[in-house]
Amino acid sequence: MATYICLMNFTDQGARAIKETVLRSEAAQKAGKEYGVTFKSVHWTQGAYDIVIELEAKDEAGMMAFGMAMASLGFVRTQTLRAYNASETKAFIAKMP
Repeated sequence: MATYICLMNFTDQGARAIKETVLRSEAAQKAGKEYGVTFKSVHWTQGAYDIVIELEAKDEAGMMAFGMAMASLGFVRTQTLRAYNASETKAFIAKMP
């Protein structure tokens, strides 16, 4: 399964409904299963981003569909990064000349 890091910021709508952020996260985790997306961790953060999530997805299409479905709700803006672990990175390095 592919790993993704999702950096999130509340929209104005999300900030107005901030008291429900944990409930929305729980609902998103449940919805993610329908797309083959599993939440590994969720962190509410200080600084440039409001929430950081680590996810795993069975495929890119499922991750993209899930991301679009969540974006359509209007509570957060996201920046999603494909992440690679050490063994995956070693395999990339091994292909280098």
